[in-house]
Amino acid sequence: MTAPTTTAPGKDKGRDKGRDKAKGKGRPAPQPPQHTDPFDRDALPTPPGATAALLRSLLAPLRSRVVLTSVLLLLQQAAVQAGPLLVAYAIDRGVPAFRSHDNGPLIAVAVAYLLCSVASGALQYAFILASARVNQDVLLDLRGRIFRHAQALSIDFHERYTSGRLISRSTTDVESLRELLSEGLQELVTVILSFVYISAMLLWLDLGLGAVAVASFVPLYLLIRLYQHRAGRIFAMRSTAIAAVIVKFAETMNGIRPVRAFRREATNDAEFGTLNRHHERTNGDAILEMARYVIGSRLVANTAVAGIVLWGAHRVVTDSLALGVLAAAVLYLRRLYDPIDRLGMFLNSYQSAAASLEKIAGLLAQDPSVPEPATPKQLPALASEHPGREVVFDGVRFAYRTGGEVLPTFDLTVPAGQTVAVVGSTGAGKSTLAKLLARFYDPTDGRVLLDGVDLRELSVPELRRGVVMVTQEAFLFSGTVAENISIGRPDATRADIERAAKAIGAHDFISSLPEGYDTDVRKRGGRISAGQRQLVAFARALLADPAVLILDEATSSLDVPGERAVQRAMSTVLRGRTAVVIAHRLSTVEIADRVLVMEHGHIVEDGTPAELVADRGKFADLHRAWQDSLV
Repeated sequence: MTAPTTTAPGKDKGRDKGRDKAKGKGRPAPQPPQHTDPFDRDALPTPPGATAALLRSLLAPLRSRVVLTSVLLLLQQAAVQAGPLLVAYAIDRGVPAFRSHDNGPLIAVAVAYLLCSVASGALQYAFILASARVNQDVLLDLRGRIFRHAQALSIDFHERYTSGRLISRSTTDVESLRELLSEGLQELVTVILSFVYISAMLLWLDLGLGAVAVASFVPLYLLIRLYQHRAGRIFAMRSTAIAAVIVKFAETMNGIRPVRAFRREATNDAEFGTLNRHHERTNGDAILEMARYVIGSRLVANTAVAGIVLWGAHRVVTDSLALGVLAAAVLYLRRLYDPIDRLGMFLNSYQSAAASLEKIAGLLAQDPSVPEPATPKQLPALASEHPGREVVFDGVRFAYRTGGEVLPTFDLTVPAGQTVAVVGSTGAGKSTLAKLLARFYDPTDGRVLLDGVDLRELSVPELRRGVVMVTQEAFLFSGTVAENISIGRPDATRADIERAAKAIGAHDFISSLPEGYDTDVRKRGGRISAGQRQLVAFARALLADPAVLILDEATSSLDVPGERAVQRAMSTVLRGRTAVVIAHRLSTVEIADRVLVMEHGHIVEDGTPAELVADRGKFADLHRAWQDSLV
C-alpha cells in the first residue's frame, strides 16, 4: 500500500481556509548578517540604540542609589578641591599674619585642611560602599538576563550560535563591564568634577590664568577623541578574539574523546595557536594605543603647566599676581592633569566595556523564532480511556535558515493513540518532522495541530505537558539519577520515580550504583554508560506522562539486549498514547502500529509493517537488508 500523503477522514473540508490563515504566520528566514572579521563569523547584529537602552534598563531600578553615589562623590570632590584654596590663603594671609605674631589664620587653615581630609576620606569610603552595591546589582541583573534569555531563545539559534560564545558573553564581556563600573566610572566622574571645580576656581582666582588653563583642554579633548575612535575598533576585535579562544577551548574539551581517538591534538593545537596569536595581537594593539595616548596627554599637560608657571612667575615678580594665587593655580593644574593618565585607563575600560555591552545587547535583542502566543489556548481535556491526542500536519512547508526546503507541502494525520514509526534515508526529513511536532521550530507555512489546536497557540508549559521528546543525545545534568528522572515532573515522589524506572527496565542498574537513585551522574552523565543514560532519559519521559511521545532515534545508543528490554517496556507504556518514533534500526519498528517511509520530505509509503513488507517497496528492501545484517 502506497500513499504519498495521508489525511484523516473529514479533514479536507475547510483545510484551504485554515491553510490560508496559517500562511500569514509563516515568516521568511532572516538573511545572515555580513561580517568582515573572519574570527567573528557568528556575530549578532545590534539594533541602533540597543546598547544605550540596555544600560538605561539596568540602571533604572537603581536610580535612587545612583543619585546617592553621585552626591557622595560630588561632596567628596568638594572637600578635596578645597585644599589649594586653603594653601593660597595660608601663603597670602596666614604667613603675613604669623610674622605679625598672629597665629589664628594659620591655625584655622590647618584645622580646615584636617577637616577636609577627614571628610574626603569618610565620603570616599561611603561612596565605595554605595557604588559597589550598585555595581554588583547591575552585574547580577545582567548575568541573570543573559542566562534567562539564552534559555528562552529557540533551538535554531543555539544550533548556529555556539555555547562558547554564550559563555564569553556571560563571563568575559560581563567582566569588562564590571571593571568599568568598579574602577573606570569613578575616574571619569572624578575627572569631570575636577574639570568643573578647577576651571571655576582658576577663573575666580585669576581670569588670565584660568583662561590659559581652560584653553589647554582643547588639545587634550582632541587627543581623547582620537583615542576613542582608534581604540573602539580595536576593543571590538579583542572581544571577538577572546570569544573565539573560549569557543575553541570548550569545543576541544567537550570532544576530547574523538580528539584523542583521531589524533587531532596537533591540528587543534595549530588552530588554537592561530586564534591565540590573533588575541595576542589585538591585546598588543590596545596597549600600543594606550601608550600613544599617555605620551600625548603628558606632553600637553607638562607643556601647559610649564607655560603657566613661567607666565605666573613673571607676574608675581611684577606684582600683578599674588604668590599664593600662583601656588594654588599650580596645585590645581597638577590635580587636574594628574588624573589624565587615569582617564586613559578609564577610556581603556570604557572601550572594552562598550564593545562587550554592544555584543551583550545584540544577544539580548534576539527574538525567539518560536515565540509565545499573545493569547494562549488550552488543550481539550483528555478522556481517561484515550490518553493520546490527534496530531495533524496541515499543508506544512519548512526550510532551515541556511536555505534549502526540507519539507515541501506535507500533510499527515496521526490518530490519537497510534504509534507511528518513521523511516528513511539520512536527510529525508524524519528529524525535522519530529522537531516541528515538538515545536523546536515553526513551519515556514501551514500548521501543526494537536487535537485541533495550532501548536503556535499553545503556551510552552502547556505544550511541554502534552508533548515530550526523547532524543538520541540522552543528555543528563549534573546531579542524582532521581533528579534527572524527575526533571519533567519535579513534584514526583521517590515511589513515582522508581515506578517509572522499573517500567522502563532501568531499576536494576540504578539500584546497583554506589548510592542507588542518589548517585551523582556528574557532568553530562559521564559516570554511567551511554545505554544507561538512554534508559534514564526514557524513565524521565515516562514519568512526565505525555499524551504525545516523540522518540528521535532514541534507542541508537542501546545494545541489543537493552534495546529489546526497552521495546518490551515501551509496548506497554505507549498503549493508548500517540507516539512518533524516528528509527534507523528497523527493530524499533516492531512496536509500531503504522510505518511511514520518507524520501526528500515526502511520504512515499504508508501502512502497517506487515503490509509494507508484503508490498515489496522501499520498506521491504530496508527490512530485507536489516534481516541480512542480523545473519
